[in-house]
Amino acid sequence: MEELVVLVDQADQVVGTGEKLLVHLRGDLHRAFSIFIFNSSGELLLQQRNREKYHTPGLWSNTCCSHPRPGEELGSAARRRLWEEMGFTCKLREIFSCYYKLQLDKNLIEHEHDHIFIGFFDGKPQPDPAEVANWRWLTLEKIYGEMKKSPSLFTPWFALIMQNYASQLYKALERKADKEI
Repeated sequence: MEELVVLVDQADQVVGTGEKLLVHLRGDLHRAFSIFIFNSSGELLLQQRNREKYHTPGLWSNTCCSHPRPGEELGSAARRRLWEEMGFTCKLREIFSCYYKLQLDKNLIEHEHDHIFIGFFDGKPQPDPAEVANWRWLTLEKIYGEMKKSPSLFTPWFALIMQNYASQLYKALERKADKEI
């Protein structure tokens, strides 16, 4: 069964659906989400993508990324994929969205309107080995250091978000004490 993603325009309005691999080959703009899970020490949960993934295998990335299914609400899709990939659930809150078009390996293009979610979790993830090769908790400062030293070890969208939107992640961490997420 083919997996469909939601095609959108520049304003993130739905314009149709498309088969996931074909959408990434053509570079069609589509809706996505990226999840950033922090622990109570302020460390971000990173995942290393399974080495058999259809793109960017073996690279380190934020906690979870995916696409909502046609007709699926974004928050529900984010919770579903967090459970499927990382084996846990927690409260999630969308903190911003961004747009990018990035060339990936295997002639694929990540052209997304990406909704960024944040959550907090102090347990031990139970990732699906078909999705995740490894995981670890790191501070944002350590992530920056590793990205500077070895940028090719990280997914392009994660690097872009960290380079261009980290201030919004820091603000969300600061507000965590003020608001229930």
